[in-house]
Amino acid sequence: MSIGAKRGIDEETGSIPAPRNAADAFKVSDDQVQKARMIVAKNSSDSEDLRELLDMLGLISSNPEQPPPVAR
Repeated sequence: MSIGAKRGIDEETGSIPAPRNAADAFKVSDDQVQKARMIVAKNSSDSEDLRELLDMLGLISSNPEQPPPVAR
């Protein structure tokens, strides 16, 4: 990962992305959701940590009978 990417700078345009609002959460692609899940999984200390982080990010549902809030 480059320094620009770590700082949140779009390396193609050189600009910092605009802040996201709640409506933007529903504009997440399947690929973005999968990448986010993988990053969280790689950086979790154990299965409970993984579950809590995925739940906080809206990548899994607290209720197994409902879909995750961010899934597309």
